[in-house]
Amino acid sequence: MRSTQWASPSTLRSGELSNLTQSPQAAERSCGDCTLCCTVLRVDALRKLGGVACAAVSARGCTIYERRPQICRGYRCLWLQGKLDIEDRPDRLGAVLDVVVEAGAARLAIREATRGAFERSDRLRAIAERYRDAMPVRITCASDALAAAAPERVLLARGEELAIAGDVAVRLRGGREVERVRARWLERAARRLRLAWQRRRVRGYGDGAQAIRENGA
Repeated sequence: MRSTQWASPSTLRSGELSNLTQSPQAAERSCGDCTLCCTVLRVDALRKLGGVACAAVSARGCTIYERRPQICRGYRCLWLQGKLDIEDRPDRLGAVLDVVVEAGAARLAIREATRGAFERSDRLRAIAERYRDAMPVRITCASDALAAAAPERVLLARGEELAIAGDVAVRLRGGREVERVRARWLERAARRLRLAWQRRRVRGYGDGAQAIRENGA
């Protein structure tokens, strides 16, 4: 196993992002019965962890909807923006999808509500195939955000894939391992410090019930 730097995602070619996120059904949508983002998202105002069902959600929906935190008001997943087919609502897929752009590079983020949702959903896999030639597709489980060796997958163009666990990334091509890479010691140290800071920041977080009771959200 050799040590090297992680490769950065490629910047999208002109027009690719807009082409992928156009939908023939882009009319204004509402969440309806879907509350999956209420599980997947971390909500600091409620001291709620990502991957934990929010205490404010009942069988009838959000019980604090009119006074919900700003992140809840402003968040619009890819489906709610009208950029996925109407049948691909997050609660039906088992995951929340977003296009994330950082430093000019875009990726499709698929955040599973429960581990294994991607493999269980034909539609999720089809969406990932649609995107992967234009941008990396990163698949994670929301409840693994603070795990030291949380597994994640990054689907790349031309059938390549990175399977990442902790400090080690395995590059696959056609399902076969072609390279095994370990992050350099400085990257490993930085990752551990970042994880320690994140854990400290969310210490005492849970399902948000205490904050809801104390502050009326």
